[in-house]
Amino acid sequence: MVERPEVLALIPARGGSKGIPRKNLRDFAGAPLIAYSIAAALQSEMVTRVIVSTDDAEIAEVARAWGAETPFLRPAEFAQDNTTDFPVFGHALQWLRENEGYQPEIVVQLRPTSPVRPIGLLDEAIRKLLAHPEADCVRGVVPSGQNPFKMWQINRDGQLEPILMVAGLREPYNAPRQDLPDTYWQTGHIDAIRAKTILEKHSLTGDVILPLLIDPLYTVDIDTVEDFHNSARLIGDPRIEAVDPLKNRRSFPRKVSYLIMDFDGVLTDDKVYTDQDGHESVRSSRSDGFAIGLLKENTTIHPLILSRESNPVVTARALKLGIEVFQSVMKKDLAIQGLIKDRKLNAAEIIYIGNDLNDLVVLPFVGYFVCPADANPKVIRQADLVLNHAGGQGAVRELIELILDQVSH
Repeated sequence: MVERPEVLALIPARGGSKGIPRKNLRDFAGAPLIAYSIAAALQSEMVTRVIVSTDDAEIAEVARAWGAETPFLRPAEFAQDNTTDFPVFGHALQWLRENEGYQPEIVVQLRPTSPVRPIGLLDEAIRKLLAHPEADCVRGVVPSGQNPFKMWQINRDGQLEPILMVAGLREPYNAPRQDLPDTYWQTGHIDAIRAKTILEKHSLTGDVILPLLIDPLYTVDIDTVEDFHNSARLIGDPRIEAVDPLKNRRSFPRKVSYLIMDFDGVLTDDKVYTDQDGHESVRSSRSDGFAIGLLKENTTIHPLILSRESNPVVTARALKLGIEVFQSVMKKDLAIQGLIKDRKLNAAEIIYIGNDLNDLVVLPFVGYFVCPADANPKVIRQADLVLNHAGGQGAVRELIELILDQVSH
């Protein structure tokens, strides 16, 4: 049996960023930017350890929540605007060796600013490096968008000079593109490096660098706020198969003790009717109400409404359904944490159904997060289960039928 090599995925993520403040924690298609690099490492068959190198305690906390290790905080001297990658990797390897006796054979660099990675990319790079003992590094590249043989610089006399020349070709800048050498642009998707290249050659690439060609559709390098919005659309692009940290959704709980429901957009169709006197009314589903009755009659599961609204209509509907209600809840995450503490609940046995952005804060504190079919797109991205029915139009009944089916088995 071939011994599996020790492969460390190291994700550099400093806290300071002048261009985009708190860039590594910023939302990217429903998850923190750094989560995409962590997910790529965790899904790899070859990577044996995933560490985030950061100087920031909040980034470290988020990294751990998404499954990475943060055994140290990077010293401030290695987290400056002008800090290059090499001292960051040198510090990590030295710290791990001195404090843990840990020495990987291969180090994989995953830059958070290139979050859209093809599935299997890491393993392809690592296997290529292992298959070529002469190589120091495998680096991800894409075909250049602009050919550097047609690029210029301005000299001291204000005249144009070509940056590159081609042997045997007098004027490459005037030549057809097909007559010029193929060129490639390095991306931040993946660098697989032998640890001895870093420690002995004092380099992150070494002398022999092998290419790993990546489909240019995956080319993303986030430097501006606009890059976040434009690049996030790629996650849902049917032409690509990218690593997505939100695809590993949680399984339906085997045991359910509480069903906590938002009101507007869940027990209603998210519309409000207002008469000339300012009285409001909403539209609910009798089918949802019938299902809540079935849940109460056939299980010990406790249904309740947790609503941001403060409206008599919420009270009236809860009274009609015969269930508990909490209104005017501005911070639902704190409310649920309070319920768990006061009633000694098991968070893993709580199902929450919500439809809008203010519901997402509860996701880490419940066992299962569900949303109706017409929920906010960001909620749909992060929910453990997206129902087939819309809010106020059978979504709650659909969920309760799933719960009753689970209980019966």
